[in-house]
Amino acid sequence: MTTTNDIAANIAETHGLSRAQAKTLVEAVFAAVTKAATSGEETSIPGFGKFKVKHTPEREARNPATGATIKVAAAKKLTFTPGKALKDALNH
Repeated sequence: MTTTNDIAANIAETHGLSRAQAKTLVEAVFAAVTKAATSGEETSIPGFGKFKVKHTPEREARNPATGATIKVAAAKKLTFTPGKALKDALNH
């Protein structure tokens, strides 16, 4: 598993920044994606992919333990669609 600290350390080493500076940059990117998502906007990072908010309507489901029908509330979900460059990198 890669963590925020791992990403920041890699950026710091690659670009000659301190780890604190790199972590600030990484957190700023995540904050920008979060801000866009909370306002319902799509975030596109060329060569990487797109983050978009998907609205799921209220639906009925079954409790597997009891078999009872329950209502699942409507929700917003953040989806990620990888870009072509990322797909190609994964498959080669």
